[in-house]
Amino acid sequence: MVTSPPDAGPIAAAADLANSPLGGRPELAGQTVAVIGGSAGIGFATAQRARAAGADVIVTGRDSERLAAAAADLEAVDSAAFDATDADALDRFFGSLPPTVHHIMLSAGRPYYGPLDEFDFAMAERDVAEHIWLPIRVARHAARTLPPGGTLLLIGGTGARRPTRGTVMITTLTVALPALTQALAVELAPIRVNLIACGFVDTPLSASLLGDHLDERRDQLRQTLPIRRVVQPDDVGALAVHLMANTALTGATYDIDGGQQLLTS
Repeated sequence: MVTSPPDAGPIAAAADLANSPLGGRPELAGQTVAVIGGSAGIGFATAQRARAAGADVIVTGRDSERLAAAAADLEAVDSAAFDATDADALDRFFGSLPPTVHHIMLSAGRPYYGPLDEFDFAMAERDVAEHIWLPIRVARHAARTLPPGGTLLLIGGTGARRPTRGTVMITTLTVALPALTQALAVELAPIRVNLIACGFVDTPLSASLLGDHLDERRDQLRQTLPIRRVVQPDDVGALAVHLMANTALTGATYDIDGGQQLLTS
């Protein structure tokens, strides 16, 4: 990878990460992408896309067997099995990273649904740990890890922008994450911070949440979404790689829901 002179400053350093369309050079050639929560679903699809764009990838996950299989498929340069909400384990992971990592994507955790009269505070606290404290901890590490123009990419959702019964936590976090993204983009500049807000994505997590109703939900979305198909993890991965490669983008939330928000119900 062509690098700037040591005294060239943040602007020149950020330019090193920009796209180079000449000669068909891959968008992320010579760069390293770390995906926290990269053993399945959106994280795995993003790692696949990053590899196809020329990057080396590092992936993490809680399940060591699933992570090992994913790392082998991706030909990852490294992998680490741990619970990302464990602050000590997260510290060890960042301490083990190579000298240069250009992009970090955080795709970990699952939403908590529960009506107020059945509210499980332990589950709710876990939700906050995964979607507020974890991004902040990762951001603090990113400030010391990423080069100018590098990316911290967060994953959130769009589904709870219209609150319904049982969405107290997910509605709150849906509102909080864009604000957190903006604040982190200012704090970490010239490192870039962006948020991908997903509607329904056909992932193993969605399957576990919906159970026997999964096929019914897929059919409903195929019939009603403006794109007339279900959003796949690879769709999100494609957007993620674009946000890594385009060095003009920071502090913003990018919706990917197939037009789901345009529907009245």
